[in-house]
Amino acid sequence: MIIKAYEHQKIKKLRNNIFLFYGENDGYKSHVINDIFIANFKGNIERLDENEILNNFESFISSLINKSFFEESKLILISRVSEKITKLIDEILERKINDITFVLNAGNLEKKSKIRKIFEKERNLICVPFYKDDDRTLMQIANNFFRNNKIPISQEIVNLIVERSSGDRINLNNELNKISLFLLNKKKINIEDVIKITNLAENYSISELADNCLSKNTNKINKIFNENIFSIDDCILIVRTLLLKSKRLLEIKKVNNLNDNIEQIISNYKPPIFWKDKEIVKNQVSKWSLKETEKLIYKIHNIELLIKKNYYNSLNIVSDFILNTTK
Repeated sequence: MIIKAYEHQKIKKLRNNIFLFYGENDGYKSHVINDIFIANFKGNIERLDENEILNNFESFISSLINKSFFEESKLILISRVSEKITKLIDEILERKINDITFVLNAGNLEKKSKIRKIFEKERNLICVPFYKDDDRTLMQIANNFFRNNKIPISQEIVNLIVERSSGDRINLNNELNKISLFLLNKKKINIEDVIKITNLAENYSISELADNCLSKNTNKINKIFNENIFSIDDCILIVRTLLLKSKRLLEIKKVNNLNDNIEQIISNYKPPIFWKDKEIVKNQVSKWSLKETEKLIYKIHNIELLIKKNYYNSLNIVSDFILNTTK
């Protein structure tokens, strides 16, 4: 059975004990899992990786069956879930293990995914997809945060924070909390303050890398790679930053086909483009055709899937992709 992410409060009223949370919006997933399951849970919480379970499958099943009578309730959180987990679901259903709550956390699952189909069809299984937040949603989160906390801040700074969060709710919430703590002893905040107290300065190299990729500036890209030590964990952030900026480029290109006044298009773009980035975006528009931009976005999606399957080689995959894109 499918429940939409924004309807997640419904889960609290259900008696189901097996849940699948999937999708690329890790920030939203983490928030919901904590709110619905972890925050007020008084029993035993066990966190496991799918491989840990499958590599010791028989003993794990045995531990479920022979759960201690002294355990009033138990919550098992399973991460990095793939199609292989269907083996576990079959065992839980067959053995009618109803006194343990299972929360499965998976990445993006296609419509043809076996595990997704099982959860969507079975009424005693709950499936919740978490799609990526768009800029409008992130902007709303940021504005609500400042409004609810009665923090005076300019829309220009909000736009900057949202843009530099690279479309990731976790990044955004982390930076918003830092700003809130900073303002405990101050009444106002400016852009310089924001850059100092958040990770914007650290993440700027990633944003700059994506911008120069779209500007096809090979020399600058090589310089960024030489001056920064990117980690494997940075790869997803790099890819999603590039995807976010590519989608913006595509939207501008579509309007540009109908209106030749590129300065006006960029000035009217929503959410607003930071003034320092307007010339950068204008240059990017001149480098790509509409069809090329569409193909690029398709390739970026494939690259993200590829690095998730090849974690330890992801840095090479991303760097090769970016350098080849500029040719």
